Amino acid sequence: MISSAQRNKNLFKKEAQLLKEAAKKDSLYNYKISESGFLYRYIEISSQTISFPSKGEVVRFQYQIEDLNKNIIYSFEELGPVEYAIDQEDLLPALREGLRLLRPDDIAVFLFPSYLCYSYQGDNQKIGINQPLRFIIKRLPLTNK
Repeated sequence: MISSAQRNKNLFKKEAQLLKEAAKKDSLYNYKISESGFLYRYIEISSQTISFPSKGEVVRFQYQIEDLNKNIIYSFEELGPVEYAIDQEDLLPALREGLRLLRPDDIAVFLFPSYLCYSYQGDNQKIGINQPLRFIIKRLPLTNK
């Protein structure tokens, strides 16, 4: 139990450093750090004065997953648009956290530690175990059905 906790602390520290290095490579921009330990920056900020989404609000978004060197793992096209009720449905923790910081038409880059992504399991396809990831998330306007 103690060795497992120490291993997790070491992994957390290592990934925090990797995220800082990835942000530093993107030196034209200033990244913010969240309370959850991920880094983010806005690419586009909506001109709307709408507040951030609240619990139960349905949001529509697209996202792309990259490694920390900006190599695309899953493209916007592969993943397609998604609708999600904030904190009401099962969703990857990284996406849940990121969406809370986006208004309609916002686009942001997020650098997530593995514990918010696919953790020690990976996705059994393209994402490895304990792999920190770079997400680009575009919050889309809701369409009328």
